[in-house]
Amino acid sequence: MLLKLLERLDRNRFAPHVISLTTLGEIGPRIAALGIPVEAMDMKPGLPSPLGFLRLMRQIRRVKPDVVHTWLYHADLLGGLAARLAGVSAIGWCIRNSNLDKDKTKLSTRAVVRLCASISSWVPSQILSCSEAARQIHVALGYAAEKMRVVPNGFDLARFKQDGDARSAVRAELGIADSTPLVGLIGRFDPQKNHAGFFEAAGILSRQMPHVHFVLAGRGIEQNNAVLMQPINKAGVLANTHLLGLRDDVPRLMAALDVLASSSYGEAFPNVLGEAMACGVSCAVTDVGDSAYIVGDTGRVVASSDMRGLAAALEDLLALSPPEKVTLGERARARVAAHFEIGRVVQQYENFYEALLAHARQR
Repeated sequence: MLLKLLERLDRNRFAPHVISLTTLGEIGPRIAALGIPVEAMDMKPGLPSPLGFLRLMRQIRRVKPDVVHTWLYHADLLGGLAARLAGVSAIGWCIRNSNLDKDKTKLSTRAVVRLCASISSWVPSQILSCSEAARQIHVALGYAAEKMRVVPNGFDLARFKQDGDARSAVRAELGIADSTPLVGLIGRFDPQKNHAGFFEAAGILSRQMPHVHFVLAGRGIEQNNAVLMQPINKAGVLANTHLLGLRDDVPRLMAALDVLASSSYGEAFPNVLGEAMACGVSCAVTDVGDSAYIVGDTGRVVASSDMRGLAAALEDLLALSPPEKVTLGERARARVAAHFEIGRVVQQYENFYEALLAHARQR
């Protein structure tokens, strides 16, 4: 989302400068290619670094920003404090997570969240959440409610769109017939994504519709992942499952699907739902984060952890007639266009930055 924002930010009004606490990662070079300065502090994940914090503070003083916008918990804590100590008064935090269950979130992360809650009344001027569900959860955790604002993720309708050629091309790549129903789950291997639950649902669905195939893509989605292979083998769907790993053609994969599944335990505002819907693909999702709101009446929603219900929802969508599928897909794309189109979302971010600066000048 940061990259999508920076690609479209009005450079006549804003001069962005990006600092990563750790490394440049995969996105850093793509941001730099936009002509935006990008720097890495090279802090080690999970390890407190007083010297790194001092370097960060000095760097903020050198850049002299009007506004500092930090993304994710550790950046909110360290970047927010460093910016405040460096003399910046217009500071915005960014929350992009909603599930902080003890068994699915690291102890260190939960400790950072508690610290952020305790200082949220004086470090940030405003706090941006990507979902209403995340806003409510963090207010309950002690975040300053009066500072919270919600701006959803946005989607590029020119990049994610219906593509009739993708259906046959992707199936040819997978070695399956054009008529094969394809259910997708796109996302990195992570406990929050609940891949084991997805394959529980896949096993149930496969017994009702043996011809359905399942395609998964994302970091760690590979056959050498023994933890992932266990639920696949248990469900008995190995022969119908395609693990593609990290891909750079997600719009093509999305457009080839019949249905996108989301079996997650926790989400804030899952990008994959908007991407699939923009491609005219209906979604069957668990009711976590803002998933139900995103899907609206264009897909199916089941309770979190109800994998039998997810299997039934997938079967329901796959059983629709071709005209019904087209109508539902068109409604899905129209919903994204109406509520989550990237240009409108970027305007909300620009308004957020101007509001931060105006607030600081009034103090």
